[in-house]
Amino acid sequence: MVYAYMRQVPGFPHLTTQQSDILSFSLKESLKIDKEVVEYATKNLLLDERKEFESFLKTMQEGNTVIVSSLLVLSDKVEELIKVINCMLSHNVDLWVVDSNILMNKETNMVEIFPLLNVLRTEEKGKTNQIGRPKGSKSSSKFDVHQREIITYLGQGMSVSAIARELEVSRSSLKDYIESRGIKELIEGSWIEMHKANTNRGMDNIVLICPFEQDRKEKKQKVS
Repeated sequence: MVYAYMRQVPGFPHLTTQQSDILSFSLKESLKIDKEVVEYATKNLLLDERKEFESFLKTMQEGNTVIVSSLLVLSDKVEELIKVINCMLSHNVDLWVVDSNILMNKETNMVEIFPLLNVLRTEEKGKTNQIGRPKGSKSSSKFDVHQREIITYLGQGMSVSAIARELEVSRSSLKDYIESRGIKELIEGSWIEMHKANTNRGMDNIVLICPFEQDRKEKKQKVS
């Protein structure tokens, strides 16, 4: 089942634009769209308030494909995006992002995704009308040039100390950089790192967990 998912919210690309982009992309990639799903809202709600969207995620099954015109359609908040993407991929759902021309699935490397999330952070900061650097934004760092290596090393299970030795940099400065950019949280909360120690890193050894399902399990345990 191939879904075209669109979201009509004030400030987002118009529904017709999203639809046109998805249709053009699907023709180019020879993808036959089986169903169009549209989420309407009068304002940009938080993920836990988007009940219709959560219901849509619950219907996802192995082999489904979801096409969106942009990651913004799923959410304009990085932390929420990770939850949504993780939930889809944990059910073996393929996610096509049109404007980035990228397919996300279980084999996708986090190194490929992180730059997209960085772009989203930058766009979100650009929406503010504050003078000077927006509150909470991050200035450039000397470690930015090593970002791909840092993500890869963390993904391989290397400690911050080991990475610092490998890059020949200060451990404390590197630790501050990783924490300020939320890199470790992104990786640990993503779809690639829930594996047992001392095992081969093949896909058979990776356990993918949908955050929404995990939340429901924890709530049930508290009630019981």
